[in-house]
Amino acid sequence: MSREEILAYLSSDWEKVLAYMDSALYTDVHMLDSVNLRIRSHSGKMLRPMVALLMAKACGQPNDDTYRYAAAIELLHNATLLHDDVADESSERRGLPTVSALLGPSVAVLVGDFWLSKAMELVFGAASYKEAVGFLSNSLTSLAEGEVMQLEKAGSADTQESDYYRIVEYKTASLFYAATLAAVCSINAPEDKVQAAKDYGTSLGIAFQIKDDILDYVGTDALGKPTGVDLKEKKITLPLLGALKNAGCESEIRSKIRQMDSHPEYQDEIRTFVLENGGLNYASDCLERYIDKSKAALGALEDSVAKDCLISIAEYNTLRNI
Repeated sequence: MSREEILAYLSSDWEKVLAYMDSALYTDVHMLDSVNLRIRSHSGKMLRPMVALLMAKACGQPNDDTYRYAAAIELLHNATLLHDDVADESSERRGLPTVSALLGPSVAVLVGDFWLSKAMELVFGAASYKEAVGFLSNSLTSLAEGEVMQLEKAGSADTQESDYYRIVEYKTASLFYAATLAAVCSINAPEDKVQAAKDYGTSLGIAFQIKDDILDYVGTDALGKPTGVDLKEKKITLPLLGALKNAGCESEIRSKIRQMDSHPEYQDEIRTFVLENGGLNYASDCLERYIDKSKAALGALEDSVAKDCLISIAEYNTLRNI
Protein backbone atom coordinates (compact mmCIF):
# COMPACT_ATOMS: atom_id res chain seq x y z
CA MET A 1 0.00 0.00 0.00
CA SER A 2 1.49 3.34 -1.06
CA ARG A 3 1.77 6.48 1.07
CA GLU A 4 -0.89 8.13 -1.11
CA GLU A 5 -3.27 5.22 -0.54
CA ILE A 6 -2.67 5.34 3.21
CA LEU A 7 -3.34 9.08 3.31
CA ALA A 8 -6.53 8.57 1.28
CA TYR A 9 -7.64 5.99 3.84
CA LEU A 10 -6.87 8.34 6.75
CA SER A 11 -8.68 11.17 4.94
CA SER A 12 -10.40 13.50 7.42
CA ASP A 13 -8.34 12.14 10.35
CA TRP A 14 -5.18 13.28 8.56
CA GLU A 15 -6.67 16.69 7.81
CA LYS A 16 -7.39 17.19 11.50
CA VAL A 17 -3.76 16.48 12.37
CA LEU A 18 -2.54 18.95 9.75
CA ALA A 19 -5.01 21.56 11.04
CA TYR A 20 -3.65 21.19 14.58
CA MET A 21 -0.11 21.61 13.27
CA ASP A 22 -0.99 24.75 11.32
CA SER A 23 -2.86 26.24 14.26
CA ALA A 24 -0.05 25.47 16.70
CA LEU A 25 2.62 27.03 14.48
CA TYR A 26 0.80 30.31 13.85
CA THR A 27 2.89 33.37 14.68
CA ASP A 28 2.94 37.03 13.63
CA VAL A 29 6.75 37.13 13.86
CA HIS A 30 7.73 37.38 10.20
CA MET A 31 11.06 35.53 10.26
CA LEU A 32 9.65 32.71 12.36
CA ASP A 33 6.58 32.42 10.15
CA SER A 34 8.76 32.25 7.02
CA VAL A 35 10.96 29.51 8.48
CA ASN A 36 7.91 27.56 9.68
CA LEU A 37 6.40 27.73 6.21
CA ARG A 38 9.64 26.54 4.63
CA ILE A 39 9.84 23.55 6.97
CA ARG A 40 6.16 22.67 6.49
CA SER A 41 6.56 22.89 2.69
CA HIS A 42 9.31 20.26 2.81
CA SER A 43 7.96 18.12 5.61
CA GLY A 44 9.25 14.72 4.54
CA LYS A 45 7.23 11.53 4.86
CA MET A 46 5.58 12.41 8.21
CA LEU A 47 5.65 8.73 9.20
CA ARG A 48 5.29 9.30 12.94
CA PRO A 49 1.88 11.03 12.91
CA MET A 50 0.76 8.61 10.20
CA VAL A 51 1.70 5.64 12.38
CA ALA A 52 -0.02 7.22 15.40
CA LEU A 53 -3.31 7.61 13.53
CA LEU A 54 -3.14 4.11 12.06
CA MET A 55 -2.41 2.53 15.45
CA ALA A 56 -5.39 4.34 16.97
CA LYS A 57 -7.63 3.16 14.13
CA ALA A 58 -6.29 -0.40 14.38
CA CYS A 59 -7.08 -0.47 18.12
CA GLY A 60 -10.24 1.62 18.25
CA GLN A 61 -11.47 5.03 17.14
CA PRO A 62 -9.25 8.15 16.93
CA ASN A 63 -10.42 11.18 18.87
CA ASP A 64 -9.31 14.74 19.55
CA ASP A 65 -6.49 13.57 21.84
CA THR A 66 -5.22 11.32 19.05
CA TYR A 67 -5.04 14.24 16.62
CA ARG A 68 -3.29 16.43 19.17
CA TYR A 69 -0.68 13.79 19.98
CA ALA A 70 -0.04 12.94 16.33
CA ALA A 71 0.52 16.62 15.52
CA ALA A 72 2.68 17.09 18.62
CA ILE A 73 4.91 14.13 17.71
CA GLU A 74 5.61 15.63 14.29
CA LEU A 75 6.43 19.02 15.83
CA LEU A 76 8.76 17.33 18.31
CA HIS A 77 10.45 15.42 15.51
CA ASN A 78 11.12 18.58 13.51
CA ALA A 79 12.32 20.41 16.61
CA THR A 80 14.92 17.69 17.16
CA LEU A 81 16.01 17.88 13.51
CA LEU A 82 16.56 21.63 13.79
CA HIS A 83 18.71 21.10 16.87
CA ASP A 84 20.52 18.10 15.33
CA ASP A 85 21.54 20.13 12.29
CA VAL A 86 23.24 22.60 14.60
CA ALA A 87 25.00 19.90 16.64
CA ASP A 88 26.14 18.06 13.50
CA GLU A 89 26.90 21.26 11.56
CA SER A 90 24.77 19.83 8.73
CA SER A 91 24.44 21.94 5.61
CA GLU A 92 21.66 19.96 3.92
CA ARG A 93 18.44 18.15 4.85
CA ARG A 94 15.77 16.73 2.54
CA GLY A 95 17.76 17.98 -0.42
CA LEU A 96 17.74 21.62 0.75
CA PRO A 97 20.03 23.85 2.84
CA THR A 98 19.31 23.54 6.56
CA VAL A 99 17.91 26.44 8.56
CA SER A 100 21.23 26.55 10.39
CA ALA A 101 23.15 26.87 7.11
CA LEU A 102 20.80 29.55 5.75
CA LEU A 103 20.16 31.70 8.81
CA GLY A 104 22.72 30.59 11.35
CA PRO A 105 22.70 28.19 14.31
CA SER A 106 21.08 30.69 16.69
CA VAL A 107 17.97 30.97 14.52
CA ALA A 108 17.81 27.19 14.06
CA VAL A 109 17.98 26.58 17.83
CA LEU A 110 15.31 29.20 18.55
CA VAL A 111 12.97 27.87 15.87
CA GLY A 112 13.49 24.39 17.28
CA ASP A 113 12.60 25.69 20.73
CA PHE A 114 9.42 27.24 19.29
CA TRP A 115 8.35 23.95 17.71
CA LEU A 116 9.13 22.10 20.93
CA SER A 117 7.05 24.48 23.06
CA LYS A 118 4.15 24.35 20.60
CA ALA A 119 4.23 20.56 20.67
CA MET A 120 3.87 20.61 24.44
CA GLU A 121 0.98 23.08 24.19
CA LEU A 122 -0.84 20.55 22.01
CA VAL A 123 -0.15 17.77 24.52
CA PHE A 124 -1.36 19.80 27.50
CA GLY A 125 -4.58 20.54 25.65
CA ALA A 126 -5.49 16.84 25.56
CA ALA A 127 -7.86 15.28 28.09
CA SER A 128 -5.41 12.42 28.73
CA TYR A 129 -2.33 14.64 28.96
CA LYS A 130 -1.28 13.51 32.46
CA GLU A 131 -0.41 10.04 31.17
CA ALA A 132 1.11 11.27 27.91
CA VAL A 133 3.44 13.85 29.45
CA GLY A 134 5.41 11.15 31.25
CA PHE A 135 6.32 8.97 28.29
CA LEU A 136 6.76 11.93 25.91
CA SER A 137 9.24 13.59 28.25
CA ASN A 138 11.02 10.24 28.69
CA SER A 139 11.29 9.92 24.91
CA LEU A 140 12.81 13.39 24.62
CA THR A 141 15.26 12.58 27.40
CA SER A 142 16.25 9.37 25.61
CA LEU A 143 16.63 11.24 22.34
CA ALA A 144 18.99 13.79 23.86
CA GLU A 145 21.00 11.06 25.60
CA GLY A 146 21.26 9.11 22.35
CA GLU A 147 22.56 12.12 20.44
CA VAL A 148 25.17 12.88 23.10
CA MET A 149 26.23 9.22 23.20
CA GLN A 150 26.68 9.25 19.43
CA LEU A 151 28.78 12.42 19.56
CA GLU A 152 30.89 10.93 22.36
CA LYS A 153 31.43 7.69 20.45
CA ALA A 154 32.26 9.55 17.24
CA GLY A 155 35.16 11.20 19.06
CA SER A 156 36.59 7.93 20.33
CA ALA A 157 35.69 5.67 17.35
CA ASP A 158 35.09 2.79 19.79
CA THR A 159 31.39 2.15 19.05
CA GLN A 160 30.43 -1.52 19.54
CA GLU A 161 27.25 -3.14 18.25
CA SER A 162 25.60 -2.91 21.68
CA ASP A 163 26.40 0.83 21.72
CA TYR A 164 24.96 1.21 18.23
CA TYR A 165 21.61 -0.36 19.15
CA ARG A 166 21.38 1.66 22.36
CA ILE A 167 21.99 4.88 20.43
CA VAL A 168 19.44 3.93 17.76
CA GLU A 169 16.79 2.97 20.30
CA TYR A 170 17.31 6.25 22.15
CA LYS A 171 17.66 8.74 19.30
CA THR A 172 15.33 7.28 16.64
CA ALA A 173 13.08 4.54 17.99
CA SER A 174 12.04 6.64 21.01
CA LEU A 175 9.78 8.94 18.96
CA PHE A 176 8.20 6.04 17.03
CA TYR A 177 7.57 4.40 20.40
CA ALA A 178 6.05 7.64 21.69
CA ALA A 179 3.84 7.96 18.59
CA THR A 180 2.34 4.50 18.91
CA LEU A 181 2.02 4.69 22.69
CA ALA A 182 0.34 8.10 22.48
CA ALA A 183 -2.16 6.62 20.02
CA VAL A 184 -3.30 3.80 22.30
CA CYS A 185 -3.19 6.11 25.32
CA SER A 186 -5.55 8.53 23.57
CA ILE A 187 -8.23 5.85 23.08
CA ASN A 188 -7.66 4.02 26.38
CA ALA A 189 -6.80 0.75 24.61
CA PRO A 190 -6.50 -2.53 26.58
CA GLU A 191 -3.09 -3.66 27.83
CA ASP A 192 -2.44 -6.27 25.12
CA LYS A 193 -2.84 -3.61 22.45
CA VAL A 194 -0.70 -1.16 24.42
CA GLN A 195 2.13 -3.71 24.45
CA ALA A 196 1.67 -4.38 20.74
CA ALA A 197 1.93 -0.64 20.06
CA LYS A 198 5.13 -0.34 22.12
CA ASP A 199 6.76 -3.32 20.41
CA TYR A 200 5.75 -2.17 16.93
CA GLY A 201 6.97 1.40 17.47
CA THR A 202 10.34 0.34 18.86
CA SER A 203 11.08 -2.26 16.15
CA LEU A 204 9.85 0.05 13.39
CA GLY A 205 12.10 2.87 14.62
CA ILE A 206 15.17 0.62 14.77
CA ALA A 207 14.45 -0.71 11.26
CA PHE A 208 14.01 2.85 10.00
CA GLN A 209 17.44 3.88 11.33
CA ILE A 210 19.23 0.77 10.03
CA LYS A 211 17.86 1.47 6.56
CA ASP A 212 18.99 5.10 6.84
CA ASP A 213 22.48 3.95 7.83
CA ILE A 214 22.63 1.56 4.86
CA LEU A 215 21.61 4.41 2.55
CA ASP A 216 24.56 6.43 3.82
CA TYR A 217 26.73 3.94 1.93
CA VAL A 218 24.60 3.20 -1.15
CA GLY A 219 21.97 5.96 -1.40
CA THR A 220 21.66 8.58 -4.10
CA ASP A 221 20.92 12.29 -4.08
CA ALA A 222 17.52 11.45 -5.61
CA LEU A 223 16.55 9.91 -2.26
CA GLY A 224 17.12 13.26 -0.53
CA LYS A 225 19.97 11.89 1.58
CA PRO A 226 23.57 12.55 0.52
CA THR A 227 25.93 9.61 1.01
CA GLY A 228 28.98 9.52 3.26
CA VAL A 229 27.62 11.88 5.92
CA ASP A 230 27.96 9.41 8.80
CA LEU A 231 31.53 8.49 7.90
CA LYS A 232 32.49 12.14 7.51
CA GLU A 233 31.20 12.70 11.05
CA LYS A 234 33.10 9.59 12.25
CA LYS A 235 29.90 7.77 13.15
CA ILE A 236 30.34 4.01 13.21
CA THR A 237 27.04 2.48 12.11
CA LEU A 238 25.83 -1.06 11.49
CA PRO A 239 27.26 -1.59 7.96
CA LEU A 240 30.76 -0.76 9.21
CA LEU A 241 30.31 -2.85 12.35
CA GLY A 242 29.28 -5.79 10.17
CA ALA A 243 32.33 -5.39 7.93
CA LEU A 244 34.61 -5.19 10.98
CA LYS A 245 33.10 -8.41 12.30
CA ASN A 246 33.74 -10.15 8.97
CA ALA A 247 37.21 -8.80 8.16
CA GLY A 248 39.13 -8.95 11.41
CA CYS A 249 41.25 -5.78 11.01
CA GLU A 250 39.37 -3.75 13.57
CA SER A 251 42.16 -1.76 15.19
CA GLU A 252 43.50 -0.54 11.84
CA ILE A 253 40.09 0.69 10.61
CA ARG A 254 39.19 2.35 13.90
CA SER A 255 42.57 4.11 13.90
CA LYS A 256 41.89 5.45 10.40
CA ILE A 257 38.48 6.76 11.51
CA ARG A 258 40.17 8.73 14.30
CA GLN A 259 42.59 10.21 11.76
CA MET A 260 40.04 11.17 9.10
CA ASP A 261 40.22 14.90 9.88
CA SER A 262 43.85 14.96 8.75
CA HIS A 263 43.42 12.15 6.21
CA PRO A 264 40.12 12.72 4.37
CA GLU A 265 41.15 10.09 1.79
CA TYR A 266 40.47 7.45 4.44
CA GLN A 267 36.72 8.04 4.01
CA ASP A 268 36.63 6.44 0.53
CA GLU A 269 38.94 3.68 1.72
CA ILE A 270 36.63 2.79 4.62
CA ARG A 271 33.55 2.92 2.41
CA THR A 272 35.21 0.45 0.01
CA PHE A 273 36.14 -1.71 3.01
CA VAL A 274 32.46 -1.88 4.03
CA LEU A 275 31.29 -2.74 0.52
CA GLU A 276 33.94 -5.44 0.03
CA ASN A 277 33.57 -7.12 3.42
CA GLY A 278 29.87 -7.85 3.61
CA GLY A 279 28.91 -4.86 5.75
CA LEU A 280 25.79 -4.08 3.74
CA ASN A 281 24.62 -7.70 3.73
CA TYR A 282 25.10 -7.88 7.49
CA ALA A 283 23.10 -4.69 8.07
CA SER A 284 20.43 -5.80 5.59
CA ASP A 285 19.92 -9.08 7.47
CA CYS A 286 19.52 -7.15 10.73
CA LEU A 287 17.10 -4.78 9.02
CA GLU A 288 14.91 -7.66 7.84
CA ARG A 289 14.81 -9.08 11.39
CA TYR A 290 13.48 -5.81 12.79
CA ILE A 291 10.94 -5.50 9.99
CA ASP A 292 9.72 -8.99 10.89
CA LYS A 293 9.62 -8.02 14.59
CA SER A 294 7.51 -4.95 13.89
CA LYS A 295 5.05 -6.98 11.80
CA ALA A 296 4.90 -9.77 14.40
CA ALA A 297 3.99 -7.21 17.08
CA LEU A 298 0.78 -6.51 15.19
CA GLY A 299 -0.40 -10.08 15.76
CA ALA A 300 -2.31 -8.93 18.83
CA LEU A 301 -4.50 -6.63 16.67
CA GLU A 302 -7.61 -7.65 14.78
CA ASP A 303 -7.42 -7.71 10.99
CA SER A 304 -8.31 -4.31 9.53
CA VAL A 305 -7.34 -1.86 6.83
CA ALA A 306 -5.42 0.14 9.45
CA LYS A 307 -3.41 -2.96 10.43
CA ASP A 308 -2.63 -3.60 6.74
CA CYS A 309 -1.38 -0.03 6.46
CA LEU A 310 0.90 -0.52 9.48
CA ILE A 311 2.30 -3.66 7.85
CA SER A 312 2.91 -1.71 4.64
CA ILE A 313 4.81 0.98 6.55
CA ALA A 314 7.00 -1.68 8.15
CA GLU A 315 7.69 -3.19 4.73
CA TYR A 316 8.53 0.27 3.38
CA ASN A 317 11.80 -0.08 5.30
CA THR A 318 12.93 -3.02 3.19
CA LEU A 319 15.75 -2.29 0.76
CA ARG A 320 13.65 -3.70 -2.07
CA ASN A 321 11.68 -0.45 -1.94
CA ILE A 322 14.68 1.81 -2.63
